[in-house]
Amino acid sequence: MPNPFQSNNPILKPGAFAGEVSSGQTMTIQGTVNRTGVLLLCVVVGAAWTWGLSHSPEPANALPWTFGGAIGGFALALVTIFKKNWAPLTSPIYALLEGLFLGGISSFFEARYPGIAMQAISLTFGVMAVMLVAYSFRILRATPKFVLGVVIATGGVCLTYLINTIMIAFFHSQISVLSNGTPLAIGISILIVIIAALNLIIDFDMIEQAARAGAPKYMEWYGAFGLMISLIWLYLQVLRLLGNARRR
Repeated sequence: MPNPFQSNNPILKPGAFAGEVSSGQTMTIQGTVNRTGVLLLCVVVGAAWTWGLSHSPEPANALPWTFGGAIGGFALALVTIFKKNWAPLTSPIYALLEGLFLGGISSFFEARYPGIAMQAISLTFGVMAVMLVAYSFRILRATPKFVLGVVIATGGVCLTYLINTIMIAFFHSQISVLSNGTPLAIGISILIVIIAALNLIIDFDMIEQAARAGAPKYMEWYGAFGLMISLIWLYLQVLRLLGNARRR
């Protein structure tokens, strides 16, 4: 039987909800959905700011906000992981900061490939809807083998990105197949998008099981926060996929 609190999402990891005992109101699925909507709105607000700066007479003004959002978002993510009861405060701030980053990176892609940002947004939410339907009708289930396979695949992707980042930072080179328009690169991008999408299945299951187990109310924010991690990663991978396809 799968661990009801297990997820390969680094935020919604095994034990993330376990041990969180409620003495009052408990977590609900609808509450988590509502909190996720709030976080999405925060992302949109942050993204609108850097997007606007990127399309202003001085587009370079968006760079500090973009990098600041990436660094600040990472810091807030760590705080939220270790202080789950702070999630009602830290997760909206995290979403705003990630919005700043996404708005900046999206505008960069948009400048090179007009229309790509809206395509990426539409595809991301389309994929999420498909995953939600597949999970709701139990077409895809978070079985132990399913979870293990996605964990291994996700770990491989993360390791590849880490190596690529080190190569860029210290050797001024990169794994070319991750960023060119060859059929192989596009195929790899599609595979990574699929892996990112499968993370959502595991996260949906974890949130459902945690709500049934009576996790405390503030964990709705933490669950929404973890789901945003997967959703943001999915968007970035879709953006990369579309960018690779446009390079052909």
